[in-house]
Amino acid sequence: MSGSDAAAGDDERVFEAAEYADGTVTYPPHPVGPNGAERVGTVDLREHDATVITWTESTATPPGVRAPNTLAIVEFDLGGSYDGPPVRAIGQVAQNADVAIGDPVAPVHVAELRDPDAGIREPDSQDWDGFRFEPVE
Repeated sequence: MSGSDAAAGDDERVFEAAEYADGTVTYPPHPVGPNGAERVGTVDLREHDATVITWTESTATPPGVRAPNTLAIVEFDLGGSYDGPPVRAIGQVAQNADVAIGDPVAPVHVAELRDPDAGIREPDSQDWDGFRFEPVE
């Protein structure tokens, strides 16, 4: 696997996992791998197939988060040569999308995962963007 970064001037966001000297990959990225290996690069998870492992629907959401809010845990297929621990992520499912265990999904960047004007935080105090999972047809 080779590290990948967004090209200079590219506005697309990278769904970044970390790659370590022993070949393992983790999401979210950490400075040191699960076996103590040094971080040597990044992997853009958008470039890999993902499958829903499990999902749930939250109806009691924090201020600014849509209700109901479907969340999924997905596992990424890093290819036949990858023999490290599974690479999984949790995130919102695209609005009005139905998912089931085993469904293929793709991470898609969105500008706002929640309404920055709702809640007690100042809108400029944090980033509101991130990735949601959309079903692949």
